[in-house]
Amino acid sequence: MIKFAASGLAHGHIFDMTRRLQEAGAKLVACWDEDPANLAAFARAYPDADTARMTEDLLADRTIDLIVSASIHDERAALGIRAMQHDKDFLCTKPGFTTLEQLAEVRRVQAETGRRYIVYFGERFGNPATVRASELVHSGAIGRVVHTAGFGPHRLFGRVERPAWVFQRARYGGILNDLASHQIDQFLHFTGSQNAEIVASTIANHHHSQFAEFEDYGELLLRGEAATGFIRVDWLSPAGLNTWGDVRLFLLGVEGYIEVRKTWDVQGRAGTDHLFLVDGKGERYIDAAHTPLPFMRDFLDDLRDRTERAVTQSHVLAVSELALRAQMQAQWLHRDAASTH
Repeated sequence: MIKFAASGLAHGHIFDMTRRLQEAGAKLVACWDEDPANLAAFARAYPDADTARMTEDLLADRTIDLIVSASIHDERAALGIRAMQHDKDFLCTKPGFTTLEQLAEVRRVQAETGRRYIVYFGERFGNPATVRASELVHSGAIGRVVHTAGFGPHRLFGRVERPAWVFQRARYGGILNDLASHQIDQFLHFTGSQNAEIVASTIANHHHSQFAEFEDYGELLLRGEAATGFIRVDWLSPAGLNTWGDVRLFLLGVEGYIEVRKTWDVQGRAGTDHLFLVDGKGERYIDAAHTPLPFMRDFLDDLRDRTERAVTQSHVLAVSELALRAQMQAQWLHRDAASTH
């Protein structure tokens, strides 16, 4: 049995990753965060986890196989490096990095140790409709995918209180590096591209000038070996929206297309995970909410067998590098105007 510890509990994604690991058969043995409030919240959800051991103790414990983290974005790479150097694998929520220097160091240590540094792209790995779309694409339902369009809107205020670091550029890493990493992952996955180039990228602060370092809008264009993609992410979802964001994915194949409405259906269908397929036979609606999610089961098998069924290390690092480069190359849109309103 794979035993894991959760270290770095700053983001709510840690709850979902922990739950899914447990459902797949892994055992949570301990947790730690320097913020007492974060630690207390996690301990309430998982009362059997040992809360008395700090990160150094968890790394030194040879019975722990995996460190799972949702620490503040700029702290993840350093923790993952330490985990690998202590002969442990590492799983964190996105983004896995905030600088290219961090990425280069993780690449070096990962190659030296042979341990895994995996970023959990939950919008694909943990979303039933996206998994169903993947099954359809890989069965040839729409032919070769030549274009993807991904939309990742979010609500900034309302149901979740955002900590101060979310508005500090060096800590959260920028909107494209953070939110758009999901859509970059999906572009490479669905088009079969091993890598891609950032054709253009744009960021802006349209509506939150009280946060000088914050970006509430981002978009980018991708070009792979034989496909292109467009991505738009933002923090502009209105308060009246029924969910935290109307997340969409469009896949254009040479023989059809798929639309995935991940979080809700604007036409009124209840629930989440709505999929629309159009091919040579007609139009079809698929309720994908009950599609099994194989990622965590495959991931645990990979840790035991040292295989790469769930996701390859090269894919994770390629997605992360593209997200970082999109962020670095991005042009500010009306930056001066945004900062004065």
